Amino acid sequence: MDYSKLPHHHGEERLPGAMRAQLEKTGDFQAIADVFRQLGDPTRVRIFWLLCHCEECVVNISAMMDMSSPAVSHHLRPLKNSGLIVSRREGKEVYYRAADTAQSRLLHQMIEQVMAIACPEGR
Repeated sequence: MDYSKLPHHHGEERLPGAMRAQLEKTGDFQAIADVFRQLGDPTRVRIFWLLCHCEECVVNISAMMDMSSPAVSHHLRPLKNSGLIVSRREGKEVYYRAADTAQSRLLHQMIEQVMAIACPEGR
């Protein structure tokens, strides 16, 4: 896009070249929107927040959330697909926890700041 031909030109270049180039990377913005879409459901936010503080199996998550195991699994799947949580198998049991990534930590901090709550045990 030729930014010098914007409909409302102010006589100066408004966006540096790097910003213009980034705006054209619509796939990057789609990836960000996809992550936020996962947290657009309050149940997923609750599950994600819980898994930021502990590693749990579906049965225990279900009990803590007062939900059925299939309902919890339904919410875990997109969180895992987005990379916000990870799982490990131990025998027949699958354990879930928040991924150890910058995005996961940042979203955890954002949830806690918005809700003005503190992490248990200083995590």
